[in-house]
Amino acid sequence: MQDLGWSGILVGILKNFLPVWISLVVLFAVSIRYKRRLGLYGKLFDSPIAMIGFALVMFWVFTAIFADLIVTHDPLAQISQMKNKLPGTVQPDGANWYLLGGDHLGRDVFSRVVEGSRIVVQIAPLATLFAFMVGISLGLPAGYYGGRLDTFLSFLANLILAFPVILLFYLLVTPEIVETGMPQYMALVLFLFPIAFLMVLVNSRYYVVPEFRTKVLLVIAVVGGYLYLSLVGEVGTKVAVLPNALDIIHVPGNILIVFVSVVFVNSPTVFRIIRGIVLDIKTRDYVSAAQTRGERPWYIMLWEILPNARGPLIVDFCLRIGYTTILLGTLGFFGLGLSPESPDWGSTINAGRKLLTIAPHPAIVPALALMSLVLGLNLLADGLREESLRD
Repeated sequence: MQDLGWSGILVGILKNFLPVWISLVVLFAVSIRYKRRLGLYGKLFDSPIAMIGFALVMFWVFTAIFADLIVTHDPLAQISQMKNKLPGTVQPDGANWYLLGGDHLGRDVFSRVVEGSRIVVQIAPLATLFAFMVGISLGLPAGYYGGRLDTFLSFLANLILAFPVILLFYLLVTPEIVETGMPQYMALVLFLFPIAFLMVLVNSRYYVVPEFRTKVLLVIAVVGGYLYLSLVGEVGTKVAVLPNALDIIHVPGNILIVFVSVVFVNSPTVFRIIRGIVLDIKTRDYVSAAQTRGERPWYIMLWEILPNARGPLIVDFCLRIGYTTILLGTLGFFGLGLSPESPDWGSTINAGRKLLTIAPHPAIVPALALMSLVLGLNLLADGLREESLRD
């Protein structure tokens, strides 16, 4: 075997991404075929900008799903002879190629970028979703009731937003702070909001059907409570409620710190957006009609106001995933939270930047991956904004 030229590298990359191409073709074919039945999602396929953004986003989602089929090497395996080798270089044993070259430790750049997509796809959407749960749960009553509650919650949000983000992360990953269990205590509070939100949502909707409501609330409490304890607790840490045999969700401490930090930082911004939307919508006629009918406040907030705010919220959700992706890259670049050998894109960029003059590919490839995902999210948000305005 000999080193590959650029055409061989391109063919090799396209071949390895075959599961992704098949998934994209099937997804687009089915979505375009039934787009008139798919609501706002189907309308995305009427906008070229939204389609391009959606394709970029789903490319990385499918890459994360099929990462084990795409990678050509163990992302952590080191071959000393492959240090800083150019793209297309064959291994010393001639078994395979490093399609995008090797990094400063002789690891395969292509495999590390593919594996790094899993970290972004797993953390960014979930952290953004949790931040929205916190922001919506606090922003709805603040905007609807106003008064002292609004003043107090707005003050807390402004206080958090005034704190430098990077300094906050530095504090949370400090060994002395980690040993106190503060990140887990923060998780105990923040991760309660999704359960509370679902319970209030169900209670407000089925308040007049007490038997059904009680059953659903019980299921949410039991299942949600179990997942909650499994998520925030880890054997050997400050918060370890479930025994190891029952703890089905194992979140490494460094990942939990990053997750909690992202939720904590994004929640105040979401709160301010929700509060502003509620202040505008609560004066509308249909809200006054619901109040006249005698509907309960939480029913009005969740089933009258929130659905009519879905357009701006969906757009902001997509944009915020992009911001979170950049934030994760920044944290990895500064070595905050994630382990040094992690294949996340920020850590990979940071490791490769020191040798940019002699081997630029270890830093450029993950940087392009990060840029393409954020670009896709921004284009998708633009398309959603256009379609929500027409809706």
